[in-house]
Amino acid sequence: MKNKKEKGEKAEKKFIEYLDKHKIPYWYIQQDINTYSKALKNYNIQRPDFFILIPDKGFILIDVENKIPLKKYSKFCICDLKTKKYQNLQKIFNLEIFYAITNDKMHFSTWYFLPISKAVELRKKYLVKEKNYISAPIDSFTQLSNNENFTKLLAG
Repeated sequence: MKNKKEKGEKAEKKFIEYLDKHKIPYWYIQQDINTYSKALKNYNIQRPDFFILIPDKGFILIDVENKIPLKKYSKFCICDLKTKKYQNLQKIFNLEIFYAITNDKMHFSTWYFLPISKAVELRKKYLVKEKNYISAPIDSFTQLSNNENFTKLLAG
């Protein structure tokens, strides 16, 4: 079994393929320590994986995750601490941020998108405090197949 970092990198690679297929302009945000400003450490924020450019709108930020849903409950477990850090990033810098979740069990052919603002709302009802995660129902996400264009996400 691959470790968490390798699984995340594979999902990011598949997301790049999805973006390229649909001719969506982006910047991949390198995650090494040398690309992170010392000043940003003062804000208690999380660095996303992608900067997606959207004509006539501006841009959004995406954090790609390789996660398998809880079968019994049809939910994804989203790290509460990471969500709080993205919430800080969103509030302080007025940015729009999404989670994009997929996994190899579905052959990276489906993407589940959730705005950070919605994850924050879900925290009120679905926070599992002792495990420090938000148990987010799958139907809270916007689902896109590899054949569907990104514009569906922006419309919904």
